[in-house]
Amino acid sequence: MKLKLALIYGSRSCEHDVSIISALQAAKQVNPDEYELVYVYIAKNGDWYTGWRLGDIQLYRDFDPKAATRVIPMGEDGKLVLMQHPSDKLLPIGHLKRVAEADVALTVLHGMHGEDGTLQGMLEMWGVPYTSSGVLGSAVGMDKIAMKQVFRSAGLPVLPDVTVNRMELKNGRAAVLTKIASALGFPVYVKPANLGSSIGISKAENEAQLSDALDVAASYDRRILVEKGIKNLAEINCSVLGFDGEAEASVTEMPVKWTEFLSFEEKYLRGGKGTKGAKTAPAKGGMANLSRKMPAPIGEEMTSLVEKNAIEAFNALDCKGVARVDFLLDQDENKLYVGEINTIPGSLSYYLWEGKGLSFSKLIDKLVEYAFKAAAEKNQNVFSYQSAILNGGAGAKGTKK
Repeated sequence: MKLKLALIYGSRSCEHDVSIISALQAAKQVNPDEYELVYVYIAKNGDWYTGWRLGDIQLYRDFDPKAATRVIPMGEDGKLVLMQHPSDKLLPIGHLKRVAEADVALTVLHGMHGEDGTLQGMLEMWGVPYTSSGVLGSAVGMDKIAMKQVFRSAGLPVLPDVTVNRMELKNGRAAVLTKIASALGFPVYVKPANLGSSIGISKAENEAQLSDALDVAASYDRRILVEKGIKNLAEINCSVLGFDGEAEASVTEMPVKWTEFLSFEEKYLRGGKGTKGAKTAPAKGGMANLSRKMPAPIGEEMTSLVEKNAIEAFNALDCKGVARVDFLLDQDENKLYVGEINTIPGSLSYYLWEGKGLSFSKLIDKLVEYAFKAAAEKNQNVFSYQSAILNGGAGAKGTKK
């Protein structure tokens, strides 16, 4: 029998639209001989929908809820079950209609409310296998401040930084600006702690730009990361695939950029035309839309260091499935820094695995394999402990310690 594969995407995130692109890319690569695909779209307001029409990208330009079936997700015997929402048919709660079910979830969400451990926690509660990193790796990988603290403790090289929160900025802007300038100098990069796709990130060359950049970042998140800037910067990316000590690095890439750092527009909206002299990936939407040199022209020694650090970063967060680690290379000092990890990377980084001979379709197979392996590992844990507490046992009669 075919496995029923729930493709979950969208959600309440600034990266909602990017998630749709990544998910529909993946949908076209799901082997119909192996899987029965179930579309599970989470709208911007948090409502859940399913239905075959969700496979058409045109539907999302002005989403019509009537084009799909609104559902309530729940778990049952380790499966994801989708029940028709009672408000759609005015059904009493006891007469909800089962619309679809799935054996495993292919999670293709970017940003908050999906990549950050929230969805993963729900699936864990229900015992549903899923393809992305677990709750810990997902949550820490989303929070740039916590992520850097873990990377530092693991001995990975990261840039010097200062953290700020919204209230601190509101109550003492001058002191915050002085603290950052004194600790890091200029230039600096200012980032919301919990966003990806370069949203809300600004470069500041002076105090006035820094003040504006902090306001931009604070509009997206309560916590802000400010990092020391690199003047002669190259960005290097490397994907990692695996679980539980089994991890492999992909080929490396060097994105071809037109600004000081890759903006959201360059990552997703350019159209994919290559820069003269650069070997570029074809324009297929999502991160595959970005022009890049692949493999990155950084030499064997630096390539080996990138691969090694990528795997170490992946393992430090106990990640699962496929992730992408983004590096910052100081070309003047020839020094490499770990920038961040994306636990559900754009386009699932399939283009980096094609360079290793692994097709997008086979990549999905590996993700499903690791999803079931992780679920089996967790099922070996003890979840129930018999105690006498509820029967007035331990301590009730002054048990000796």
